[in-house]
Amino acid sequence: MHIVIADDDPIARTLADHALTPCGVTISQVDNGDAVWRIVKERTVPTVLILDRMMPGFDGVEFCARARALPAFPPLYILMVTSAGETADVTAGLDAGADDYVVKPFKPAELRARAQVGLRIVTLQESVARRVEELEQALANVKQLRGLLPMCAYCKKIRVDDKYWQQLEGYLSDHTDAEFSHGICPACFPAALEGRI
Repeated sequence: MHIVIADDDPIARTLADHALTPCGVTISQVDNGDAVWRIVKERTVPTVLILDRMMPGFDGVEFCARARALPAFPPLYILMVTSAGETADVTAGLDAGADDYVVKPFKPAELRARAQVGLRIVTLQESVARRVEELEQALANVKQLRGLLPMCAYCKKIRVDDKYWQQLEGYLSDHTDAEFSHGICPACFPAALEGRI
């Protein structure tokens, strides 16, 4: 879990860092768009990004759009922070891919609370993504037979349709990923030696 504070103002970075320290996760600070882009692009853990909307040579709205074009895993939560509090500014950031918005000057408790929401969300997204991956792997390894199998009590063939009976191992091979090898069990071995089976 990681929080990244991206702001060109060192005082704003320090205040945000101080407000977020109680969250109990690793916090990094960057002061330019290239550095934050590199971190977001190369992230290996769920990340909450506290993103200043405007830095020299950098537009947070454009950054959000580019970040959302990256792979969604590990999860990324973008909390945009700016002094531009007009409705159009807020909606532009959210429309571009920001998850939340805080207006400067922010209250430390509010920033921390919103960052904690982001941490909960990326934790949940990571958990769901891992569960989905586990389920996909399980489904890839399992083919399941369903329903009743009409089987001959004597020869153990399976009725495939009204006129056709198929060997059990052939039927299972057609309907599962099972493969068969043949041998003789210890109970049948004496009968096989005597030619009774």
